[in-house]
Amino acid sequence: MAMTAGTTTSFPMSNHTRERVTVAKLTLENFYSNLIIQHEERETRQKKLEVAMEEEGLADEEKKLRRSQHARKETEFLRLKRTRLGLDDFESLKVIGRGAFGEVRLVQKKDTGHIYAMKILRKADMLEKEQVAHIRAERDILVEADGAWVVKMFYSFQDKRNLYLIMEFLPGGDMMTLLMKKDTLSEEETQFYISETVLAIDAIHQLGFIHRDIKPDNLLLDAKGHVKLSDFGLCTGLKKAHRTEFYRNLTHNPPSDFSFQNMNSKRKAETWKKNRRQLAYSTVGTPDYIAPEVFMQTGYNKLCDWWSLGVIMYEMLIGYPPFCSETPQETYRKVMNWKETLVFPPEVPISEKAKDLILRFCIDSENRIGSNGVEEIKSHPFFEGVDWGHIRERPAAIPIEIKSIDDTSNFDEFPESDILQPGETAIVTFQISIWDMPEYSTDTFFVVYIHFSDALIKLVSRSSLYVFFE
Repeated sequence: MAMTAGTTTSFPMSNHTRERVTVAKLTLENFYSNLIIQHEERETRQKKLEVAMEEEGLADEEKKLRRSQHARKETEFLRLKRTRLGLDDFESLKVIGRGAFGEVRLVQKKDTGHIYAMKILRKADMLEKEQVAHIRAERDILVEADGAWVVKMFYSFQDKRNLYLIMEFLPGGDMMTLLMKKDTLSEEETQFYISETVLAIDAIHQLGFIHRDIKPDNLLLDAKGHVKLSDFGLCTGLKKAHRTEFYRNLTHNPPSDFSFQNMNSKRKAETWKKNRRQLAYSTVGTPDYIAPEVFMQTGYNKLCDWWSLGVIMYEMLIGYPPFCSETPQETYRKVMNWKETLVFPPEVPISEKAKDLILRFCIDSENRIGSNGVEEIKSHPFFEGVDWGHIRERPAAIPIEIKSIDDTSNFDEFPESDILQPGETAIVTFQISIWDMPEYSTDTFFVVYIHFSDALIKLVSRSSLYVFFE
């Protein structure tokens, strides 16, 4: 707005300026909202301590000691939250993953010796201004969900070149790698992994979250072979294939050329496995596991995650997902025409119970199993004999052999790169550490990065990554 000689002239606000205002507004709202949440959570922890001491019937002196210990932990907790970290605090051991936007490395924290997975994301490769619209939609699932079922993030920092996310290292690898090693899984093995994934998905649904990207890549295996859900992979949320507009110019007409039609199941599985790794690491990705309603403009709900689980179950038993094709566009067409394309090959026999569950997962959302709650899924005959309350305590269906804390035998081999060359100027960041504070491992934390001098605002949560550049 300009003022001259008693007159006022208004200039229209550019989209660029509007975007900056929107991001700044959301940043401040999240910052102050987080302060309130942290205060409430601190009070809740104090109340829980008092209740626990009363239930134990502790004497006054013991209560006083417990309160003192609790206060010291709270103080240490706040100190850890303000800890500044950088590349110099970690020793890189090995590359265990690589994608279009960066890579994942096994690292060791120098002062504690703890092993982590460091996700390194190149800023220059992630310029996506339209991510502003998703800030409110994405949630901090990896923090609020049950720690038994969701991968944790412990630290995050950045320099001029990269963003660094320090994650829990799960030496068992991921379900994609496991499926690529085997032709198919038995129904007993499938029952185990699908059961655990049901509980993992339900854990985030109970918090009101929708995952939207359930796929084998995001089902990680811990040292004992049990499932943990990862909400974002190396570039989840940035892949064009996960956004409807990528397919905006494609019609919903029945596919005209199914190149896989004339292949038997063995050849389909071989072709799928040959291309699968490249698809996982590309910027295009694959829509194989995405529910049809996610691509439509009419909206979707948490039931879309159960569709994805049905596709994974099919892949476990058959050897490849039901809609696999040579191109993502062709796969998209198959997904949108699932009534004609979802078929079971006769040469790969599976039980009627298994087939029925898949068909109840992969159906119109209004008729999909799970619409009446997770108990509807648990009570399906395919899960007969599952001890839902103690499934993580039983041995995994496929044992994981781990020889050491830094064992990477369940990961692919990758050549070294120069991605770890630090930028010229470090950017001030905030970090969070809860490694040494297990009591607080399920508390809510939202990490906000702000660097106004470069007109750069970044919001990073444990479930989402947003990058904004001028």
